Amino acid sequence: MENVFGKIYNFEKEFFESSRIFFENGKIVNIKKEEGAVQLILPGLIDSHVHIESSMLIPSRFAELAVRKGVIAVVTDPHEISNVLGVKGFEFMLNDAENTDLKIYFGVPSCVPATPFETSGAVFDPLIIEKLIRNPKVVTLSEMMNFPGALNEDSDVLAKISVAKKYNKKIDGHAPGLTGEALNKYIASGISTDHEAYSYPEAKEKIEKGMMIQIREGSAAKNFDALWSLVNEFPDKVMLCTDDSHPDDLINGYIDVIVKRLLNKGVSMNNIYKAVFFNPIKHYGLNDIGMLKVGDKADFIMVDNMENFNVLKTVINGKIVFDSNRKIISSNKIDALNVFNVSKINTDDIKVFSDGKQMNVIKAIDGELITDSFKIKTDTGEIVSNINDDILKLIILNRYEKNTKPVVAFINGFGFRKGPVATSIAHDSHNIVAVGTNDSDIVNAINKLIEIKGGVVVANQDDIDFLKLDIAGLMSSANPEQVIDIYKKINERVKEFGTKLKAPFMTLSFMSLLVIPKLKLSDKGLFDVEKFSFTNLFE
Repeated sequence: MENVFGKIYNFEKEFFESSRIFFENGKIVNIKKEEGAVQLILPGLIDSHVHIESSMLIPSRFAELAVRKGVIAVVTDPHEISNVLGVKGFEFMLNDAENTDLKIYFGVPSCVPATPFETSGAVFDPLIIEKLIRNPKVVTLSEMMNFPGALNEDSDVLAKISVAKKYNKKIDGHAPGLTGEALNKYIASGISTDHEAYSYPEAKEKIEKGMMIQIREGSAAKNFDALWSLVNEFPDKVMLCTDDSHPDDLINGYIDVIVKRLLNKGVSMNNIYKAVFFNPIKHYGLNDIGMLKVGDKADFIMVDNMENFNVLKTVINGKIVFDSNRKIISSNKIDALNVFNVSKINTDDIKVFSDGKQMNVIKAIDGELITDSFKIKTDTGEIVSNINDDILKLIILNRYEKNTKPVVAFINGFGFRKGPVATSIAHDSHNIVAVGTNDSDIVNAINKLIEIKGGVVVANQDDIDFLKLDIAGLMSSANPEQVIDIYKKINERVKEFGTKLKAPFMTLSFMSLLVIPKLKLSDKGLFDVEKFSFTNLFE
């Protein structure tokens, strides 16, 4: 029988009690009061909505970082790999999750592809969703990004929602900026959560109309500052999530950082733990997570104090999966799984010519997934990147078919003075996306990406660095430290290009997401999300 000694937080009485916890066979068998404890014992943390693929790590590798931050469970949407590899990709995530002690619950992606206006590697119709949603590890139909389809009563969307209701699974939402009567209809369809609210009035309206709001603080989208006060105001109606976090952010801090920030804001421990623990369990029915009671699963964390909230130990099902005093190593051999059929390109493929009309330009916004747009007057002839005005070429190239041609637009907000970035992480269909200052370097970066069959490439003339992502061009099966070291190196190079964006790779990866306003680019053309139709580069 194992035991730990610390101050257990009593949520009924709202104070810490010095106690010793005894556990064996994965369960707590006794809790005895004993004076003199210093360290604190608390339930583990839960990320209520995350795309593990965005960590660039497979689930078992992602878990190695998550447990260091006190996370004992996540609800993940394997939307990214499902868009690339379909059912095979979904099943890969399920199977690899079995290689870790982290409690990983799944949603079935509702939008594969996210829209019919892009090329993806798979389609999840209602029959496929019904097959997958029966799995006991599946707790939700993941984010219904096609909110226009839900509002317009699209038969395919309604059929997917009906499948979730049939199996009593929750239905997660994705409706940035949706308010008023449109929101009423969206909620009435059965959708119960939203992690896309980016303003307090919007989030409050959604809560008052019955939704659970997931306060998101990820690598690119950061909504904590706008929404944190909801934790005190509506403690039973909020959860915490990251949605998308890159590996360097995970090593520096994960859900634990959000908890620290709430503590610094003076939010009560009870309300914080409703958001980070009790509400996700109740909402998604995560009934095999222990709540620090005799007879429960031995799931808990130890932290140093309330000021620093440094995680010292993480225990899941009675197994110490993280101990700050010793390194716990796990390794599993993973076979590469991918699809990358695109042919290499040349500079002629990305040339753009104007007859003097106005050009639509995408405007990237730091810390947001939404974009803005504006128009500029162009001269007759070839249009190239304008470094001085920060108007750079943006390229999308279909990765699933040979001999396809790139689609070109222009973007403001990246601030590069040199070099391009190219990556196969391009939400949600994960075609190739690149941004850069000159055609030659852009083509070199894209062709290197094709050569390594996916990852992230930064280039300046012949000086090329890259992170190869062997699983679907989205994730690496290498150990987390190795991935983080390479990622940090290429991230530093991008910062040397002159960008002021906090997360340039993450921001770039969302420039092809056609379900978040305002102007985006797919492999089929420039797309006006508000009109939900293609638009012209020149007009």
